[in-house]
Amino acid sequence: MFRDRLPVFPQTVQVDSRNHLVLGGVTASALVERFGTPLYVFDEATLRGQCSAFIGEFSARYPDVAVSYASKAFLNRPFARLLAEEGLGLDVVSGGEVAVAKSAGFPPGRVYFHGNNKGPEELKLALDWGVGRIVVDGFDELRLLNILAGESGLRQDVLLRISPGVDPHTHHHTTTGIIDSKFGFSLATGQAQEAMKQALEATNLSVIGLHMHLGSPIFEMEPFCQGIEVGMQFAAAMRDHHGMELREFSPGGGFAIQYTVDAPAPPISAYAEAITGALRKACETYGFDLPKLMIEPGRAIVGRAGVALYSVGAIKEIPGVRKYVAVDGGMGDNIRPAIYGSRYEALVAGSVESDGKERVTICGKYCESGDILIKDIELPLVKHGDIIAIPASGAYCIPMASNYNVVPRPPIILVNDGHAELWRRRETIDDIMGLDVF
Repeated sequence: MFRDRLPVFPQTVQVDSRNHLVLGGVTASALVERFGTPLYVFDEATLRGQCSAFIGEFSARYPDVAVSYASKAFLNRPFARLLAEEGLGLDVVSGGEVAVAKSAGFPPGRVYFHGNNKGPEELKLALDWGVGRIVVDGFDELRLLNILAGESGLRQDVLLRISPGVDPHTHHHTTTGIIDSKFGFSLATGQAQEAMKQALEATNLSVIGLHMHLGSPIFEMEPFCQGIEVGMQFAAAMRDHHGMELREFSPGGGFAIQYTVDAPAPPISAYAEAITGALRKACETYGFDLPKLMIEPGRAIVGRAGVALYSVGAIKEIPGVRKYVAVDGGMGDNIRPAIYGSRYEALVAGSVESDGKERVTICGKYCESGDILIKDIELPLVKHGDIIAIPASGAYCIPMASNYNVVPRPPIILVNDGHAELWRRRETIDDIMGLDVF
């Protein structure tokens, strides 16, 4: 009954002879005994497999493809090294992400620097390090970057981020390609054309292409196809009116993953077929040679690879209303249910399958009524001390974590072939207080 949730877990997931959940060859109970809870576990095979799948599916259909991982989904130094080994680039959106990539020894030429409000210190850091591309997002940045590049004696390659006015049919908080968005130069208002004119006239910038991002997660192919058509039509107009040379084009990322059993995501091959087909068609229509295609998977690389493990504490039953099962984490390490209404699956790691079942609501320990991880889910009979495993937790949970209620953030573990490696130690109260001036 509960085994139908296993496809939402990492690809190496198993259930052993004792009915225990196994991740990367290690039982969840063994991981908890060693590292405690809450705990974030990443499966190396799934991470590397997703990297290879994106490169393989897109490269099989298009001659020049760069896969650039969207770092905001989750980034630390050991993971940056893994991504470099797999041949991916990095899409970074802050000076902090630039610094992590630099510290990890990531090749700067494979870094794309995004962001709608990059400060002068961040841009200077990127220029000094030699990032490959800066994706310009506004007029202020355009002027500032031209000045800073000149002061550094550089001619910086840039892409202009345009807002094509395409609705990807996802949550309004993660919709980014419509007119009413803080991101990009709008096509509908004429700002994109003016930005292109200014960028081409900038003495220290080299415009090599266009970038857009529609939103996330996108389950449909049509928004990508519409966005590419609109973007390439604009590119043709900029070529004809301003002499722009289109060497690179990015439709962004936003590829969906499966969070619940009843909402499967399209395969990578479907995205690859739609995007490359639409770009080829647009290039033929508007008379372009095929530009380099850059895609930005983030969630689709790390989402399924991550599992959150929690220990059950207090259990509160309100007769005829609801049964609350409280765990030792919650909105402090996964804010997505609270702000997006996100749904997850769960398993009891020590008794994956069971004849008995009950409907419960998994809540956290934080002092907010909205601290609910999963509302109304059927599980085996749950008791104090059980381990709850929530899959598809690899994207955005960790980077959006907080110290609300002065709760330390969880450690991060990498599992592979029966071995567990610490990727980030558990934060301590002293770590948190260490920033105080007292």
